[in-house]
Amino acid sequence: MPLVVMCGFPCSGKSRRTQELKEYILKNTDRKVHVVGDETVGIEQNSVYADSQKEKNLRGELRADVERKVNKDDVVILDSLNYIKGYRYELFCLIKHAQTPHCLIYCLTTPDDSSAWNNNRACEKQYTQQILDALVMRFEAPDSRNRWDSPLFTIQKDDTLPFEAISDAIFHKKAPPPNQSTQSQPLSSSNFLYELDKVTQDVVTAVLNAQKTSVPGDLIAVPEASEKIELTRSLNMAELRKLRRQFISYTKMHPTENIGKIANMFVQYLNKSIH
Repeated sequence: MPLVVMCGFPCSGKSRRTQELKEYILKNTDRKVHVVGDETVGIEQNSVYADSQKEKNLRGELRADVERKVNKDDVVILDSLNYIKGYRYELFCLIKHAQTPHCLIYCLTTPDDSSAWNNNRACEKQYTQQILDALVMRFEAPDSRNRWDSPLFTIQKDDTLPFEAISDAIFHKKAPPPNQSTQSQPLSSSNFLYELDKVTQDVVTAVLNAQKTSVPGDLIAVPEASEKIELTRSLNMAELRKLRRQFISYTKMHPTENIGKIANMFVQYLNKSIH
């Protein structure tokens, strides 16, 4: 069901907080808890975090593991650094698609505290000081004003986890609404594919006709769309056909629930593609 994203410097107490939250949920609910993190995939952190490609692969592996485990009943806790804003946004998109709530727990420590805790670890689990300093420097702190970082619980080293507030956020709040492009629409719908083909062809025809009397910078109105195409340059038939085929292929895999939005979606796609 919900996803709990841990976030913080290396050695900031994320795993300890993960265990505390897991124990609370198991004791007070009938839900299972799945923990996904650096330790569950068995990495050597100094090797991985010293190599940007290895680190990117790790994030992809963790994200895929979260996606496999997220379901309507269980709680998934992602116990990793999660220090990159763009990656947290990817996780937010994942839970929007799964239509499940989430929250973020930020274990706030000073670099000195994290360094001291790191030195108290077993040697094989320690970060080198160079790697730890680099990760602290690259850290992008969460901001509750960002929808992908909210609800946000900031926990300092001596704080007690606000278990009830966290439970309320993940068990009783509504999931964020999915994007219109990721909502499910059965392809067996009697007129979905017909409308997709017809509307996109009408838009292409309208663009070609409008270009006969338009110049770059003009806004082109197209049938059934409230949004307009921003004509930044001339578009030929071959390019428009290619963009139409790409849009149709994508939309077949991610059908919209509202057929009336196809035209606006295609206009948005064209505007992004031709700039």
